[in-house]
Amino acid sequence: MTREMPVIYVISDALGETAEFVSRASAAQFSGVRTRIRMVPHVRNEAHIDEILEDAVHEQAILAYTLVLSNLRHYLEEQAVEKGLRTVDILGPLLKILSEETGLEPSNIPNITHRMDEQYFRKVEAIEFAVKYDDGKDPRGALYADVVLIGVSRTSKTPLSMYLAHKGIKAANIPLVPEVAPPQELFEVSPRKVVGLTLRPDHLNEIRKARLKTLGLGASADYASLERIMEELEYARGIMRKVGCPILDATGKAVEETAALILEILYKGERNV
Repeated sequence: MTREMPVIYVISDALGETAEFVSRASAAQFSGVRTRIRMVPHVRNEAHIDEILEDAVHEQAILAYTLVLSNLRHYLEEQAVEKGLRTVDILGPLLKILSEETGLEPSNIPNITHRMDEQYFRKVEAIEFAVKYDDGKDPRGALYADVVLIGVSRTSKTPLSMYLAHKGIKAANIPLVPEVAPPQELFEVSPRKVVGLTLRPDHLNEIRKARLKTLGLGASADYASLERIMEELEYARGIMRKVGCPILDATGKAVEETAALILEILYKGERNV
């Protein structure tokens, strides 16, 4: 017996875009037959499935579903058989084959592709942010950043900003120079999201000498003198105390280690809000 208007329930624990696409592509193969598709996204438990099936029985609907949680797939299948409804498991067969081929179990995380997409775009956005607000180019970035790194030259502010950006953290960094007043924006943000970076004077001295050497300049320049470095560090500490932010000594630490400490500081700050 042909039906003039088949009804397809697209059931998913995410948005149901995959099942909807398959359903519409299949329905398009039957010229002149109108098919009604009802979207039922974000299915999370058996009670929700019971509600769906109660409606589906009245319309004798076809159930096309993408449920990654095996218990929900089994429950839907069992209940559909009892109620005489036909089902199409769009993900299940491929998940089974992939599991057999790889010897692994699927993660069974609903909406995982959208989570991955969101994570990717958050990372890209954070990288663009770090580039735009690097080295105090635009101090307004401090107002929109997840973290603001401050410190004298060569305390790894830029590498840390980029590393944090790859973690999806929007980082702005502002250099502290005795001859230049820090931007007002630095004092307008919460000190909980500002981190002061410092190094031991002798260590910073070696880093600056190496930097001058790569630029083809003499190591005796004022930039690398220990006296100048001591002056800058003392000035920077004064600004950090005024801001009221935590101060992190990054001497001898890899970027990854320092970044982990920064994330810990941020996490504690969020918990204390």
